[in-house]
Amino acid sequence: MKKLMFLILLFTGFVCMAQENPFKQLRYNDQSNRLPGIDSTLNWYDKLKFMPLSADKSIYLSLGGEVRYQYFYFKNQDWGESPKDNDGFLLNRYLGHVDVHAGKHFRAFLQLQSSLAGGKMENPSPVDQNLLDLHQAFFDFNTNIGNTGKITLRLGRQELSYGSQRLISVREAPNNRQSFDAAKVVFEHKNIKLDGFYSYYVPAKPGIFDDRFNKETQFWGVYGTFTKMPLIKNFDVYYLGIHKKNAAYDEGKGTETRHSVGARIWNTSAVFQYDVEGLFQFGHFAGSDITSWTLSANLSHTFKGNNAIQVGLKTEAISGDKNYGDGRLNTFNPLFPKGAYFGLAALIGPYNLFDAHPYIEYNLTKKLVLAADYDLFWRMSRNDGLYAVNGKLIYSGKSTAALNIGKQIGAEIRYSPTKNLYLRQEITWFSTGEYLKEVGPGKDILMLGSTLTFKF
Repeated sequence: MKKLMFLILLFTGFVCMAQENPFKQLRYNDQSNRLPGIDSTLNWYDKLKFMPLSADKSIYLSLGGEVRYQYFYFKNQDWGESPKDNDGFLLNRYLGHVDVHAGKHFRAFLQLQSSLAGGKMENPSPVDQNLLDLHQAFFDFNTNIGNTGKITLRLGRQELSYGSQRLISVREAPNNRQSFDAAKVVFEHKNIKLDGFYSYYVPAKPGIFDDRFNKETQFWGVYGTFTKMPLIKNFDVYYLGIHKKNAAYDEGKGTETRHSVGARIWNTSAVFQYDVEGLFQFGHFAGSDITSWTLSANLSHTFKGNNAIQVGLKTEAISGDKNYGDGRLNTFNPLFPKGAYFGLAALIGPYNLFDAHPYIEYNLTKKLVLAADYDLFWRMSRNDGLYAVNGKLIYSGKSTAALNIGKQIGAEIRYSPTKNLYLRQEITWFSTGEYLKEVGPGKDILMLGSTLTFKF
């Protein structure tokens, strides 16, 4: 039945090639090609995206969704710690939403999510397999301020995403996207956008409609974005706070209250692109003071011609704990980062790390892109360990002084024949360094990943 549904949706994708507006990563930000009242030439797909519920068409709903299939094969998964798997495994994700607009000032959005995993040697985590749950359900109340201003109050379960998603993301990878039970206020005026929110993180659970309200992790903050500015072009500034009842680092376990203050400048011009961010954190963890930081840069240049070529360099310095048991924690907390932080293989998380990451992208056509990258990893501090993307400690730093984690080579092909359909093939080779060889099996990893995504 699922295969039949997928074939139908795939056919629909090619039928809908004429649709103009691309899908947003946050689907509640999608914009329909049609506006209420302009429906004389609506085809069946337009009617799916714009369904009037009142005579004057001021009340209407829109339907949408996503189907994603992924196949992964790992040789020496977790550097040889995991059981051998000769066949690989599958991850499937299904998203469906209803977006209801009632006039200019009220809106309701509901989205269901189902994430499935098959073929894994070990029991899949709830992040990979979450049978069916209410992923988003919120109400918007908004009003205009003058001719150019707008303020929106959003209440309910929702996705959050800010900046380059280094700190707050939808977690597009692995399988299950993340959400928050939150109250948020958004102010928009010309080139200024200010968000303020208070939320509770929603941890994924494997059953049906069991991702319930949870008080274990509280998250709040203010995020400001200023665009089209002189010289620096675009500027973000923010404060973020988090309180976790059960946090764990190489230093130990305990309650954590952490505050983050940061800024980011970025530009996405056609020729030269940059994204530079700095962040300082302070607070308390299990009776100890927190002092941590990170600096990151992504610089690239696009050479225009018949086929555009982009050459770039990413680098990050992420603090780790300086000394064990000194009453101060220096391990950086990336909060809720994107899952595929250093590629689809997602082997390493942004904790206690320094990396240098040159890359190149070659646009064969507007729809077909070839990319390759080379990433080198070191521990920032000898007195801290290696962490996964979700913050779980993989290996401690207590048994070795080695800093070299390893290097990763990756290549991928991305193809988007229509706005509805996306295909990606990726291969990653991770060559282990001295640190991994001293703390574990230290085997090199080969990963093959295939992704097919359909959106409507």
